[in-house]
Amino acid sequence: MGAAEGRPADPGNSSGAAVEPSLRPTPMLLQGQDYFFRSPDTALDFQDRMFRADLVADEPGDPTPCVLVLARAADMEMNELSLALAEHDIRMVRIDADRCLDLALTIYTDTPLIEFQRWLLRPVLVWRRHFDISALPVDPTTVHGAYVREQWHAVANWLACRGDWEQVNSVRSTEHLDRLTQLQGAAAVGLRVPRTAVTTMPGRSRPGGGRCIVKTAGHHLLEPEPGALRGLFPQPLDIRRTGEAREPAPVLVQQYLDADQELRVFVIGDRAIGFRVQKLDPAQLWVDPESVVVESVAVPTDLAERLLALCRQWRLDVAGFDLLGVGDDWVFLEVNVNCDWRWFEHRADSTEVSTAVHDWVRNRFAKLSATTGGWSRW
Repeated sequence: MGAAEGRPADPGNSSGAAVEPSLRPTPMLLQGQDYFFRSPDTALDFQDRMFRADLVADEPGDPTPCVLVLARAADMEMNELSLALAEHDIRMVRIDADRCLDLALTIYTDTPLIEFQRWLLRPVLVWRRHFDISALPVDPTTVHGAYVREQWHAVANWLACRGDWEQVNSVRSTEHLDRLTQLQGAAAVGLRVPRTAVTTMPGRSRPGGGRCIVKTAGHHLLEPEPGALRGLFPQPLDIRRTGEAREPAPVLVQQYLDADQELRVFVIGDRAIGFRVQKLDPAQLWVDPESVVVESVAVPTDLAERLLALCRQWRLDVAGFDLLGVGDDWVFLEVNVNCDWRWFEHRADSTEVSTAVHDWVRNRFAKLSATTGGWSRW
């Protein structure tokens, strides 16, 4: 087979002999990344705790309309949404990736109903957020762990794509919304985007001809062990150090732009809510969040219109956009579909995004379940 069985030969090794992974240089985006977060799997969802503790009386009748959320226990945005919906007698149930191994669940394929624990429910709105397969508490290197991951991967994708209930941020549209597709779409609506290269040889790439940064083509966080998250944050490209070094997987090399300001804009339905972010480097938001300054700002009308157009194009209901203000231009960096807004609100002493999300979900639920009779379970 040439190289050792199952292992590719190092292209830079003329002998063709396989190089042990331990002898390869550390990938650029893993160098100097000391961010580590242990994601707790403790259930804090208000409705989940009330129903499991039998503090809500069961009532006979038709299946209860509900909002179904696929997330993980530490998703505080969804914990907050659960409480907000309970105040309006709207049932919310969730399937968390890090605590779903003993879940009593039956999903009907010929009717939009599920049996969740002992309750018969009719999901009318489904929101898949942080339901990451890597968060399942199993060892994927075992047959059992690989089996569990494969089943949940298939069923979670199907749940988030079914056509007989509505989705928030349809997975059919968003699962292929990678960073390069995002850049193309943003340019199509007239937003400026940084020049970008995709390469395993970052030392040879200088898009824009000046300073560059290296970014992950995938998620900003790795979860090699369930619940243990490590950062993959943008780093300056130092060609003196990288030279001809090859990365084991493609990365993004992107033109560095001197920005006058950085903006995070949350789009909820037809609303755009902005925050100005002041930080010294891209990783500061995660590694030293208390030093990041965030303030609420009005989103310029022309920018809001373009972001709303992108959301319509990508079928996004709730999203977070990262942009740079460079002179008179707005430069699109990326859109985060599983956007978390509570941290920005906390830093800016605001609840505007939470209120907008809760209102949007509640109003959307009411519209979708308008044909169902009223109920009161609290």
